[in-house]
Amino acid sequence: MNKAIKGSHTLRALGAMSGTSLDGVDAAVIETDGHVITKFGETGYRPYSPEEQEVLRAALGRWSGPEVEAATRVIDAAHAELLSEFRDIDIVGFHGQTLAHAPRLQGTLQVGDGAALAEHLGAPVVWDFRSDDVRLGGEGAPLAPFYHFACARWIGATGPLGFLNLGGVGNLTWVDPAKATPEAPGALLAFDTGPANAPINDLVKRRLGRDCDHNGELAARGRVETGALELFLAEPYFTRMPPKSLDRNDFAEMIELVSELGDSDAAATLTGMCAAGVLQGLEHCPAPPERLLVTGGGRKNPVLMEMLRVSLDCRVEPVEAVGLDGDMLEAQAFAFLAVRVARGMATSCATTTGVRALVGGGVVSCPSGA
Repeated sequence: MNKAIKGSHTLRALGAMSGTSLDGVDAAVIETDGHVITKFGETGYRPYSPEEQEVLRAALGRWSGPEVEAATRVIDAAHAELLSEFRDIDIVGFHGQTLAHAPRLQGTLQVGDGAALAEHLGAPVVWDFRSDDVRLGGEGAPLAPFYHFACARWIGATGPLGFLNLGGVGNLTWVDPAKATPEAPGALLAFDTGPANAPINDLVKRRLGRDCDHNGELAARGRVETGALELFLAEPYFTRMPPKSLDRNDFAEMIELVSELGDSDAAATLTGMCAAGVLQGLEHCPAPPERLLVTGGGRKNPVLMEMLRVSLDCRVEPVEAVGLDGDMLEAQAFAFLAVRVARGMATSCATTTGVRALVGGGVVSCPSGA
């Protein structure tokens, strides 16, 4: 690795994230030494076309085969197109697209060729962030918590707080910013809370041909079916102690639970299930958070946000309330993690993924001649 990367000074790192919502690629630059955030840089977004989304949907849950190969081509092309727009980048964090996630069985699969991307961009690319964590007994997810710790420090937090990402799947990071480092005992606890936007998106796609319940308009007209909600909360996942993680389709049967409901009631019930999963998850935290900062697409759903506010005994706010960008936080996280991987620093620990030892997961690919 280039000495300019391996040092301890601040780098301009570009991160990219394609999440389980399958809407597109987020990209964001931060300046960091792998410990603290020095500056937030430019951002970009490249949506997937309807045809590309169909290719990606066809590959979900698959580990190999022509569908996976087709999805890989979509991911590689979309990332190359978007990331080429950025200039003066020292290092890139490339998450790829998760197609399948079963850490206790087959492992975890994120498609995307980081080595080819490094050649295309002419910059070092860190990728395949999750495999090493899984090999060492971890869940391989969530991976943003170390970045959440840096964010908590950046906003000047002093007491415990939570970062709740509501993408396709919900995940929660509980942070004690008084600890010295993210890997210090008691600094972090992280896990997936349950399904979030994915089943809602799938419902409205199947029934109405839309990509999402825009602004929660459909759910706002419905009511939560308590019987379906009780069946959902009876799932053993919610009583499992964290760390724990989910695949996008682990709760696919949720749509069957609301199959006999009208569109509005079905959307309201799935939205209520997402909020209930978060409420159950907070019971695992070492202490109640003083505030819950929400990131991801779910923060734009006023029905979901109100459900959280009336259910929880803490402030529930979008991360924009503290000056962060809820659309780009995960892309920024992989920029931050790329610097840590390149410098031999940990990216996950026992309380974030359940990994047996501190691990800095990721493959570093450099362009030819670097």
